[in-house]
Amino acid sequence: MKHIYTSFSLFFCCIITFGQNLSSIQGFILDEQGIPIENSTVYIDGNPSHKTSDSKGFFFIEQLEKGTHSMSVFHPNYSLHNQEISLISDSLKQIFIVLKANKDSIANHNSGIEGYIFDEDHQPVVNANLYVDGNTNSIQTDPSGYFSIYGLKEGAHNLFIQNSSLYSEHFENIFLSPNEIRNITITLNSLAKTDKNLDEVVVYGKKKVPNGLDMVTRIPIDPQDMIQNISIIPEKIIKEQGALSLSDATQNVAGVTLFGSYGGVRESMSIRGYRGTPVLKNGVQVDSDFRTASIASDMQGVESVQVLKGSAALTQGIGDGLGSPGGVINVVTKTPKFKDQGNISIRTGSWGMFRPTLDFQTVLDKKKTAAIRINSAYERSDSYKSYINKEKFYINPSFEWRPDDKTRIVLEMDYLDSNVTPDIGTINLAPDNIEALFKMPHNKFLGFKSDNMHNKTTTYSTRLYRDLTDQLMLRLAYAGSSYQTESTAASLTKNKFSENGVIDYSKRYRTLNKSARDDKNQVIQLDLIGKDVKTGFMKHTFQAGFDFKKTDLNTTSYSLLDSKGKSVKYIDVIDVYSPISNVKPAGYTFGDEKVSSSNTSSYGFTVQDVVSFNSYIKAMLGVRYSSKISQSNSTIGKTQGNAWDPFFGVMITPIENINIFGSYTTTSDLRSAANRDINGKEMGSAVSKQWEMGFKSSWFENRLFFNATYFNIRNSDLQYGITDGVSNVVLYYILAGDLKRSGIELELTGKILPNLQAILGYSYLDAKYEDSPSYVDGSRPMNAPHTTFNGWLRYAFDKGALKDLSLGAGVYYVGSRPVNEWSLVADGHGTTPGVKPFLMPSYLTVNAQAGYKIKQFDIQVFFNNIFNELGYNSYYRGGFINQIDPSNFGIQVGYNF
Repeated sequence: MKHIYTSFSLFFCCIITFGQNLSSIQGFILDEQGIPIENSTVYIDGNPSHKTSDSKGFFFIEQLEKGTHSMSVFHPNYSLHNQEISLISDSLKQIFIVLKANKDSIANHNSGIEGYIFDEDHQPVVNANLYVDGNTNSIQTDPSGYFSIYGLKEGAHNLFIQNSSLYSEHFENIFLSPNEIRNITITLNSLAKTDKNLDEVVVYGKKKVPNGLDMVTRIPIDPQDMIQNISIIPEKIIKEQGALSLSDATQNVAGVTLFGSYGGVRESMSIRGYRGTPVLKNGVQVDSDFRTASIASDMQGVESVQVLKGSAALTQGIGDGLGSPGGVINVVTKTPKFKDQGNISIRTGSWGMFRPTLDFQTVLDKKKTAAIRINSAYERSDSYKSYINKEKFYINPSFEWRPDDKTRIVLEMDYLDSNVTPDIGTINLAPDNIEALFKMPHNKFLGFKSDNMHNKTTTYSTRLYRDLTDQLMLRLAYAGSSYQTESTAASLTKNKFSENGVIDYSKRYRTLNKSARDDKNQVIQLDLIGKDVKTGFMKHTFQAGFDFKKTDLNTTSYSLLDSKGKSVKYIDVIDVYSPISNVKPAGYTFGDEKVSSSNTSSYGFTVQDVVSFNSYIKAMLGVRYSSKISQSNSTIGKTQGNAWDPFFGVMITPIENINIFGSYTTTSDLRSAANRDINGKEMGSAVSKQWEMGFKSSWFENRLFFNATYFNIRNSDLQYGITDGVSNVVLYYILAGDLKRSGIELELTGKILPNLQAILGYSYLDAKYEDSPSYVDGSRPMNAPHTTFNGWLRYAFDKGALKDLSLGAGVYYVGSRPVNEWSLVADGHGTTPGVKPFLMPSYLTVNAQAGYKIKQFDIQVFFNNIFNELGYNSYYRGGFINQIDPSNFGIQVGYNF
């Protein structure tokens, strides 16, 4: 009779589950005599969301994806049953399970082990295999890293954990008391520590979400699965190449260039031809200047540099910068990895460099719930040019507390104090349409010995992560920054020196400027994040969040006064062909202090959802609402604006290792929303519309990645200020037409051979103004090269006489680019209307590296610009033409403990 019931039940369940898109498992649990076993617990893939058999021994588990699943059946009176089940799409699997009675006492098999497995960044390790006491059947961790093993008897057990593709094997000895359910947390070490795996080597795409990336994207998605172009430069690459600046590190990313260094005191970056790329530190924009958006960073405290191309600034609500449509750069600082280890190093090299560094971290308690980490550096060096030097001190302490398995709290602070000599660089010995750059001798400096820029940058943050369920997480972040600068430096006036009406381009008026900046920013983010949440046949990873930002900015400028207290425009006239005095003449002081202050508040809501329909198709849908209110002492009343920006995309995976994607995004610039035209009417915000498409692929078991992207960005409703032509005061604004950018980016990264690492990138950019009354139609924006190329190869010897030796070499190419805009009307920057700007010459640098490990010591030698290529970065209309560093070398010795 019971067999008739069993058959009827199976037939009935087949009917009610027919037509479902996901697969299911159903069946009966019986003893060795065929009698149903009630209250048996069935686990799939170690998921804590289990099923229990009814009085007839029947169980039913639905909404399972195709593939192989691990099933465990537990009942205290019977032996633990483990087996693997393979499912095809849209199927119903029917099984009978027979449990064997325990030979030992029932009480001795009521113990178990459950917990979580994380990596060194406290990210869940998914699909790790757990084996108990040599059992060939394994339990696997779920997407949150959770596992459970029940039905174990009291006494000692050997737990073996394996995930061969990414992590080292792990052994754990556990002693269980009667009826004990032991809760444990295990951290697996990445195989990349021994340079056998790609995890720390990959620049473009990882097999997990890199630490800190979700502070920008606001959603935990693997970069290879994101429907946009994302590049990650990890600490390992930064160390191997000896990168000391942000621009050094980003040379590994196609299409990213240094717009200008403004005399070597800052790094204003450019992506896809947009100047002033927003640079964030742990998700916070430190410098709120929309023109430069730069910060001074010390790479000792940097865990990774993350480059998100396109309208990636959207989720942060920072679309007001000049470079926001091009992308965003996020600098992630180091935090504890719950290890007891450290490193000290000393680097020396060309021009008297002396640079000691420290990286120390330790766990504070036996339960491994709290840890600290401290990174610090000091650097002092001169330059290849006379009178130029720099000195800086950096420290980054951080603390992490894990009160339980569901909560993480991270506190950190980042402080940099630097003094740098600003350098005008060189001049052009011809009109603005002719390239005649003067090759400045290294013993000639156009400024004064006393020139200096003092910078203090402080960032601090608190981040709380709380797992609400296995699929929902709450993230709360508060971050702040203080960016203070004080500069006293020489500059050359825009007026050319002339005698008897004839311009002498070798002579310039030299003046002295003093300015200060106090830039304070605060950001609050609150996000609800869901991962792998199922609704019918669809699976969702989503984010719904709110953010608030406040900026208080004060800038101070001073007038130059002579010995009589009279305001003057310049101090002297210098000739680059003659000796130049670098001693500031006596009697000059500063007065007539002018303070400009502003405060800005903005808030926004972001909702985004990545929907997986099946293993082949996923879509990303989202919207951003932004609102901004600002007020300054130079305007009457408050200015405000708001905007809605949608973004959507689709990704198709025809085969497992290739993702084809396309997306559309807009970015609204609220900074210009309150500008008024000649009739006093508000102009509204300028909008950038971006289409992007491409593919991302991985090869040789995720050892090699090749990505290709095409983008098309159109800035509509650009605005142009009409000045009075004398004092450069803006009278009103007009529409300046559209600025169109399109191009391609190619990236190849990974390991070509087991010991040969490669990073290759190429970008082509077609940027031009269209239908503009302010700029020549078809002209390129300034400092936007057509092409860039980067390459890096590194080979590590792992056997023979050369074991532990590594050799690396790289190239970096930047094409020619206009030094200025080709404008049709006066632009307020001293540009002569109608004059086509000359092209800054292209340049190609070659670098090399050699490293050797001796027990706990690391020795590295760096050779930069080996062939002494002459190249420049410039902000021409601002008076800066700065040469890239000539040939130089560095030697670094480190000790690991």
